[in-house]
Amino acid sequence: MSPQETHTRWLKEAARRHGFDHCGVAAAVFLEEDARRLESWLHQGMHGSMGYMENYFDLRTDPRKLVPGARSVITLLKNYYPAEAQQGDLKIARYAWGEDYHTVIRRQLNALVEEAQGAIGQFGGRGFVDSAPVLERSWARRSGLGWVGKNGNLITKESGSFFFIATLITDLDLVYDDPFAKDFCGSCRRCIDACPTGAILPDKTVNGSQCISYFTIELKDELIPAEQQGKFGNWMFGCDVCQEVCPWNRFSKPHSEAAFAPISEVLHLGTREWEALSEEAFKKIFKRSPLSRAKYKGIRRNLNFLKRG
Repeated sequence: MSPQETHTRWLKEAARRHGFDHCGVAAAVFLEEDARRLESWLHQGMHGSMGYMENYFDLRTDPRKLVPGARSVITLLKNYYPAEAQQGDLKIARYAWGEDYHTVIRRQLNALVEEAQGAIGQFGGRGFVDSAPVLERSWARRSGLGWVGKNGNLITKESGSFFFIATLITDLDLVYDDPFAKDFCGSCRRCIDACPTGAILPDKTVNGSQCISYFTIELKDELIPAEQQGKFGNWMFGCDVCQEVCPWNRFSKPHSEAAFAPISEVLHLGTREWEALSEEAFKKIFKRSPLSRAKYKGIRRNLNFLKRG
């Protein structure tokens, strides 16, 4: 067995030991097609107020510029689908039910790299968890892990789409997986038809500036645009509608990550309890939660918007 084969097999086995559900490897190359799509998406203003999406365009489309000397892009998937169900009348996207995934996955990714340095030898590289200009879903597809659905999510045939994606860009020479070539969405348009704000377009483009997650998390304005009134249902933070209606998510299985165990308040607080929650209590309860990203002020804004609807 060649060193490339040995290292690749070791990394994939170690990824599972460190809490990841899937691992795939692709060659570090320039993403020409993705560069064209990203440029068009930005030109049409579909990133809304997310100005950071315009930054580091060259780094987003070529990992060798992000990590000099890069030869391989390792993609890791981690399941976050919960076994529990929310009891309150306000909805929070499932990814935000437990501890902030950035912290959890970064901890596991760092542990994986540290062990790899000892087992394989010193190598160069950087790990990323939704924190740098990396086109994670494109690399996941190139690594053979799944396809990008019409709703913009990576979908796996075995377990659906409730996964976090981490990326390790390295100068290791590894054995590359075959890209996932087929799109199993076919003629299905359930996510398109179900999207409350019409953010999912028929040409496999998602208008980020019209997504409920954008309005309730990314948008920092004091008010959500009035024209969106009545469209959010009960979604207070994020939105899972396009994943809930996706046929492939009938294969989703509950995760086994203790850090993703739902915070009790996420599952049980109703509108009245949320409205009565003080800023001090919010900061204490959601200190390690993705909800802290919207801050207390943002949550209050979202509550008021839903109340008016």
